Amino acid sequence: MAKLLHLSCSPRADSESSAGARIFLDGFRQARPDWDIDVVDLWRDRMPEFAGPIVQAKYARMNGEAFNDAQRDGFAEAERMAVRFSLAERVLISTPMWNFGIPYKLKQWFDVVIQPGLTFRFDPAQGYLPLLKDRPTIVILASGSDFATGMNRGRTDMATPYLREALRFIGVSDVRFVPIGPTAGPAEAIRAARDSAHRRLAEMAKRF
Repeated sequence: MAKLLHLSCSPRADSESSAGARIFLDGFRQARPDWDIDVVDLWRDRMPEFAGPIVQAKYARMNGEAFNDAQRDGFAEAERMAVRFSLAERVLISTPMWNFGIPYKLKQWFDVVIQPGLTFRFDPAQGYLPLLKDRPTIVILASGSDFATGMNRGRTDMATPYLREALRFIGVSDVRFVPIGPTAGPAEAIRAARDSAHRRLAEMAKRF
């Protein structure tokens, strides 16, 4: 069965990014009722800390050294998460912007899965090369500012370039971003931004 993987990155079920994801997934289920939707809730699913044996495993792998038992177990957790991602034909990431960037749970997810020999490799002649195949990916990014029209209130969007580059590094370049913002300020502006993003997501879901 074909699969869409949803990385759900907000701790709030009523957040704007979560609401946008629901709009998209409702439309996607109608368009592709035979697809499986695999939801990875970064706030509920168990995710290893990027410390201790898993860090040691990364450097052992880079240096061509054998794993000890603890390192093998740590790398197996990273492998489990990366394989879950790699098995999806489509990917949806819904996330808020926190302090100009991404939530620390999403950064932790990338830190765990970006492993040598798992999602990338290094070639002395060519440099870093991705190991995952490309797949259509949508990122819903909700923020207090309006980055879609440039009314960003002096804030800098560091989430979009980070996500684009982190995904490209492991092989995913077919990425489209759907900003939702502003999510703070006058109610009329919030409502207009939400409605515009939801219309766009509903249309994208039909063809994704």
